[in-house]
Amino acid sequence: MPLLMKVRNGGHWTPDEKLELIRHLRRMVRLSPYLIALLLPGSILFLPIYAWWLDRRRVRRED
Repeated sequence: MPLLMKVRNGGHWTPDEKLELIRHLRRMVRLSPYLIALLLPGSILFLPIYAWWLDRRRVRRED
């Protein structure tokens, strides 16, 4: 948050800070489908289905 507010408070981003912002935004983009699904009305009812879908242990490994 302090990094985002730097420009609003009269500062300027350095190239390193811009790269850090880009990294944060890319991480948020990876999470966005899950967050959107949880924010929809009635999504609390689908929480068990989301948990089942995201559970990677349900896929059996070839040992």
